[in-house]
Amino acid sequence: MTMFRKLLATAAALGAMTVASYAQEVTLRLHQMLPPQATIPAKAILPWLEKVQTESNGRLKIEKYDAMALGGTPPQLIDQVTDGAVDFIWTVIGYTPGRFPATEAFEMPFIMTNGEQTSRAFQQYCEKHCVDEFKGMKVIAWHTHGPGLIHSRNPVTKLEDMQGLKIRGGSRVINQMLEKLGSTPVGMPVPATTEALSKGVIEATTVPWEVTPSLKISELVKNHTGFSGANGLYTQTFVFAMNQTAYDKLPDDLKKVIDDNTGIETAAFFGRVMDQGDEAGLKIAQDNGNNIITLDEAETQRWKDAAAPVIDAWIEEVKGAGLDGKALVEEARALIAKESGM
Repeated sequence: MTMFRKLLATAAALGAMTVASYAQEVTLRLHQMLPPQATIPAKAILPWLEKVQTESNGRLKIEKYDAMALGGTPPQLIDQVTDGAVDFIWTVIGYTPGRFPATEAFEMPFIMTNGEQTSRAFQQYCEKHCVDEFKGMKVIAWHTHGPGLIHSRNPVTKLEDMQGLKIRGGSRVINQMLEKLGSTPVGMPVPATTEALSKGVIEATTVPWEVTPSLKISELVKNHTGFSGANGLYTQTFVFAMNQTAYDKLPDDLKKVIDDNTGIETAAFFGRVMDQGDEAGLKIAQDNGNNIITLDEAETQRWKDAAAPVIDAWIEEVKGAGLDGKALVEEARALIAKESGM
């Protein structure tokens, strides 16, 4: 009888531990660089957090810190998440140049289409080629924005208008492209663009339409140049990631909640939000009476020809990292074409 009671007591204790474990609440912190009203924080990250919190029955609580509220600069976000200073980050991959070389295949000029299609392609590509570059992170999604544009004080209607133009570029590959196009690139994270334009540090910037409202681009400049055809001038790549140790510490059922909201559909959702943001940003510029320029096919081809050496140089450069750049660019093109139905 005594032994039976001991067994009952042990079983009860184990049951209590299981219930306690199951009922565990976890509070995590997410850090990102843009103001809360910007497209991704408001229309992608916030809905994602709310969905995860709901599916965890409130046991996962994720605090969102916008505009670098926890300190540091946008290029430091990758280290913040890998070091465990924060639990989640969303950032531009190209802000840490050279650290993620395989991802740069998607930054090549004139290969992307729109945000959703290119994000689907990028997620598939990164699951195959980029996992080792992102050690220390549980990647929720890799994605891109929509077609990159040139927003300028003076109209850019032909390639010659780029000569000597001081223009913000968001990554080393994009800066290399801008150099080939004849301009003087000035590298900086996107939050710095507003001040740089207002103070005359730069005369133009490369950003997609979606981020222009939060940066007041359409108020600061009145000319916006896009391109003919299915492919945008460029895109930047992004990662939404969780600290791997923070993920590993979660109970299995909470890991499943994260897993269920990770991968290609999440990447597509972020890309789709970017596309919707492009529509909203364009409308604001149109309502302001700004000059919306679309270069014709012949002029667009001139830009393609001028930018093409960037791809050849990148292919040669990444040999030093043991990468077959030619094959990676070809795979990127093929995946984008497949997702775009081209």
